[in-house]
Amino acid sequence: MELETFLHHLHFDTEKLFPPDWQVDWKDAPLPYKLYRGLPEIPLSADVPLTLNGRETQAEPSLRELGHFLWYVYGLTQYSQSALIENTKEKAALSYAQLLRRFVPSGGALYPNELYVYIKLEDAPQGIYHYDVAHHRLLLLREGNYDSYLSRSLGNSNDLSDCFCTVFVSTLFWKNFYKYNNFSYRLQGLDAGVLIGQALEVANRMGFSSRVCYQFLDRSINHLLGLSEQDESVYAVIPLSINQSIHCVYNDNNSEEIVSDTELIPEIPLLNHESYNRSKRVIDYPMLRKMTEASFLKTTKTFVKIKKNNREKPSLGTEVVMLPFTEYFSYDLASVCRERRSPDIDFMIGKVSQTQLSTLLKETFSLSYQNDLQDTHRNAEARVYLYGSFYNVEGVPNGAYAYDKSAHALRRITQGDFREFLQYGLTMPNINLFQVPLCLHLVGDKDHLKTELGYRGYRIQQMEAGILLQRLLLVTCALGMGGHPLLGFDVNQCDELYGINSNEKTSLIQIPVGPYRPRAWLKGSLLS
Repeated sequence: MELETFLHHLHFDTEKLFPPDWQVDWKDAPLPYKLYRGLPEIPLSADVPLTLNGRETQAEPSLRELGHFLWYVYGLTQYSQSALIENTKEKAALSYAQLLRRFVPSGGALYPNELYVYIKLEDAPQGIYHYDVAHHRLLLLREGNYDSYLSRSLGNSNDLSDCFCTVFVSTLFWKNFYKYNNFSYRLQGLDAGVLIGQALEVANRMGFSSRVCYQFLDRSINHLLGLSEQDESVYAVIPLSINQSIHCVYNDNNSEEIVSDTELIPEIPLLNHESYNRSKRVIDYPMLRKMTEASFLKTTKTFVKIKKNNREKPSLGTEVVMLPFTEYFSYDLASVCRERRSPDIDFMIGKVSQTQLSTLLKETFSLSYQNDLQDTHRNAEARVYLYGSFYNVEGVPNGAYAYDKSAHALRRITQGDFREFLQYGLTMPNINLFQVPLCLHLVGDKDHLKTELGYRGYRIQQMEAGILLQRLLLVTCALGMGGHPLLGFDVNQCDELYGINSNEKTSLIQIPVGPYRPRAWLKGSLLS
């Protein structure tokens, strides 16, 4: 299958991604986390604080603080058991599903990402570590100072000398390919994005500055971590510092040092650590490997800066509903993380006030983060837009709308109740959209930055959508509602509803949002 065809199927013809005889081998499923064997370990404190506060001093962070950061970003936080009722012709059968949860959402709760850290702390040997989420500890992969190697792998645009930690977000392909087959490629980018979004939120609350690097020499970074690119690859690199912002070096293009992965890799020895994933039979995934290879950057000469968003903006309706401006909205991130969930059959119709809607949109799109695509802080929404179908919202006639951030207003595209229309567009109708007042869609360019970034642009677009999605879900929870991210919807149908085809835009993800009732389930916190 050609790469262009593959990307088209990911959004518009998902059923073509699965072999006709595809069946999930649940009994041979991999573990939801990666396990290494025989490596030096550093236990992290299980005495995790119940709230997150900024740092009072400029003292160097401790290993204890880093452990808190990692747990709130991607630690195991809850064990849950839900009852599942399966109706057959003979009788209703009752079964149970057990899941280990984290604070971020993940497609099928499979968590295909892994976290690695390069740390420079006084109370731990300097080097590269894997975050062993199963035991809340760090495992030493490679000891030493790798500032120069890492800086050159990032194009010498980041001064890592004052960064106490650099976080690597990788994707372990088999962890969700075993269930979703080729469709897992789309999920992996979004999952990485919500994980990055959570890392940005936690870092900000803990008083750390951060920068997301989407562009790096893939093979040299994977080599540094000891990853086999056939099985796992890094998607994003996030330096952390206690300074107000991370110093970035921007040189004239003519004077930049050109670095290639073939130059860097021989500088450090190959790692051959043993890991375990439980599956006895791993099916090959040639399209994921092909897409990963096509997305690799092999020389810093191919790094780009998107200096200005010259792309055509989506067409917006002419009828405007001005939203009230609300005061700064604050909430306890740790508490919201504990309360956030993705309701499905538990949604119940209720009135959404204009103040709630205004706060949700304003706070979601106030997200600003430092990244290597631009020279300054820019909002993620510069490349991701929001549309929605609203029902039973105070002061907003039922209909489909586009959110105009600059005016903080809704621009109506068409009037009406589209809940039935959207319900029939679900490919797996596990949500009753008749009970949902807000059905939101994040929208992006169909060419997913291919002109500037090649095939790497696709996964960057998915990650930026994921970052904004996580922000939206946290604010939704803080407002007393729930949001459930969905990819099982008819993208063509939604694009037609919003009239965005003519602007070469498309719906990236659907998020029903609204009040919900508590679910009957057994759950236990893994917080000590």
